[in-house]
Amino acid sequence: MRLVSYQFQGQDSWGVVDAQGVADHRSIPMALPATLQAFIAQCETSPDLLSRVMAASASAKKVQMAEVRLLPCIPQPQKIICLGVNYVDHAKEGGNTIADYPVIFLRCPTSLLAHGAPLHVPRISDKLDFEAELAVVIGKTTRFVSKEEALASVFGYACFNDGSLRDYQRKTSQWTIGKNFEGTGGFGPELVTADELPSGCKGLRIQSRLNGKIMQDANTNDMVFDVATTISLMSECMTLLPGDVLVMGTPGGVGYARTPPVFMKAGDTIEIDIERVGVLSNPVVA
Repeated sequence: MRLVSYQFQGQDSWGVVDAQGVADHRSIPMALPATLQAFIAQCETSPDLLSRVMAASASAKKVQMAEVRLLPCIPQPQKIICLGVNYVDHAKEGGNTIADYPVIFLRCPTSLLAHGAPLHVPRISDKLDFEAELAVVIGKTTRFVSKEEALASVFGYACFNDGSLRDYQRKTSQWTIGKNFEGTGGFGPELVTADELPSGCKGLRIQSRLNGKIMQDANTNDMVFDVATTISLMSECMTLLPGDVLVMGTPGGVGYARTPPVFMKAGDTIEIDIERVGVLSNPVVA
């Protein structure tokens, strides 16, 4: 099943996507919460809810996708946990080594950006880089889970663009500032439930395209720390909650490592394409 968060007729909402359009949750004859994040939490305590909603949405009234304004898949997640240096080729191009424990940093919800929304080059820097990444949305409260059981905690997957201001990323030993500029983290367009994709989202092609030119081209099998391992490690130190997001790192080919460097500029279009997950596209503006 594919789900989206959006604004329609001045109200934030969410719904189920199929070939006919999107079934707004309010048109489905069931008592459903107002946000997709709350629905995910409800699914934890009602294991059959997802299949019941999918069945009921088939006959519900549809709105065409062109009539809604998409929001980030989860507009206000409590946690956005990101991995750095999680592909060997990206580590190599940046002169980094792969450690025994993943590089972790956090994003804020204000940094998120919906599919189709303008990605702004900030007035104080022109070093805005692209990073194609897989986003994992947690589906149940998780603490001290083993690697073998970790994938049962996944609700779904989406595309993510970890837009990074490279000069600000390197102003301190922590990457927080460079990774949290307003509206630089593209997240969407749809949240695809885990049952529609390979276990752990393994074996899928992942690309970034700048103005149609392929910049990154890899496979999710190339991740050093896979989804199950990452969930298990994170659950050792914090409670993962429904709607929390893990962003799984980027492969080689990013702009700063090129000769000469290639950064996004006004007039560009950046696309993140993950096989069977979708294509996240954003125009770049000043």
